[in-house]
Amino acid sequence: MTEQESNRILLWLVALGVFMQMLDSTIVNTALPSMAASLGESPLRMQSVVIAYALTMAMLIPASGWLADRFGTRRVFFSAIALFTLGSLLCAQSHSLGQIAASRVVQGVGGAMLLPVGRLAVLRSVPRGDFLAAMSFVTIPGLIGPLIGPTLGGWLVQAASWHWIFLINLPVGLIAGIATLRFMPDARSAVARFDLGGYLMLSFSMVALSLSLDGLSELGLRHATVLMLLIFGMASFVAYWLHATRAPKPLFPLGLFGVHTYRVGVLGNLFSRIGSGSMPFLIPLLLQVSLGYSPMEAGLMMIPVALAGMVSKRMVVPLVREFGYRRVLLCNTILVGLAMASFALISPTQPMWLRLIQLAFFGMVNSLQFTAMNTITLRDLEGDLASGGNSLLSMVMMLSMSLGVATASGLLAAFAGVFGSEHGAAALPAFHATFVCVGLVTAASAWIFWQLE
Repeated sequence: MTEQESNRILLWLVALGVFMQMLDSTIVNTALPSMAASLGESPLRMQSVVIAYALTMAMLIPASGWLADRFGTRRVFFSAIALFTLGSLLCAQSHSLGQIAASRVVQGVGGAMLLPVGRLAVLRSVPRGDFLAAMSFVTIPGLIGPLIGPTLGGWLVQAASWHWIFLINLPVGLIAGIATLRFMPDARSAVARFDLGGYLMLSFSMVALSLSLDGLSELGLRHATVLMLLIFGMASFVAYWLHATRAPKPLFPLGLFGVHTYRVGVLGNLFSRIGSGSMPFLIPLLLQVSLGYSPMEAGLMMIPVALAGMVSKRMVVPLVREFGYRRVLLCNTILVGLAMASFALISPTQPMWLRLIQLAFFGMVNSLQFTAMNTITLRDLEGDLASGGNSLLSMVMMLSMSLGVATASGLLAAFAGVFGSEHGAAALPAFHATFVCVGLVTAASAWIFWQLE
């Protein structure tokens, strides 16, 4: 086999891994009400299925590059596929919400390593002149997964049962695992000592903060416990910051925050994505719980969001050239917040054409936001800071998704208590109030992008 053929197979293999990970990030959302009915749970309290996966990925992403350097890309990528497939099987066999959440943790451990390790294998195998084209090919499934995930999930729930949204990963995982052992290069490199202390402090901080937000809505924790989790999470984050100032090789060098565009970009990513991360969770719930959509219909309604997002990516470059990053991000962040808040106007009598326009508009401005934020965040990083900055940005993206779902579920549970119902059309006011709140959170993050030059 020639080197060119070997690289082509590698790209298909990594693309398959990325597709598995991205598909599973979106396919679950439309199945949550059916899962809740099967397990005897409230559909508004199923957020741990999403949070467990996203939070586990956020925790493991910082360690994935070091593991690949230490043990080799083939071994780590195969382990990632094996864990992801095992987690899928465990999810399908679960009989309680706690079992599914624990199984999603296993899935998240595998999913966290698929994209970073796959990207590393491509970087070390493909000639530098072909790297941009190779990465464009590998990331295409990242666009296709969210496009078909909600609809596929809804169809599987209706045609069979919610268990099949996890079982479909088994044959894909088997094929990918065999292909990995045969075709994945076993690239390694010299590794520095891993900053285990910093990693544990940062991981504990993320878990504690997410659980404190989630505590009042699902876990049934008392107020004092939630407050303690919040305080310990913040203390652990501060401890990591102080640790990073004196450690010779910290997990993420503080020099990253000396780059103005990175500092503004990563903080803007964190806070604006809290609202964006809640929408794939909230919209299918709203459509099924309060408007009576079937899982398949709710999944189909997410297609305009994904399609508009794909089309709008072409608009970013001309907009930034004409107006600059500061104006584009400032105005677009406010538009994203208004688009989220506009879902408070949804009612059973709303015309379908207006609802489709509303979903497409949100998908368009949300995609513009992601592309512009990610570009400005990484634009000025050079040398050793580029790798750490990219890893930290990936972690922040997954963490904000977890925080977004936890925040939205907490608001939804609180407003359901205020308005007195979690079921049917009577739950619509709770959804409306939640959309307004997450929209305000996102719009407020525009002040962060105001700090750009």
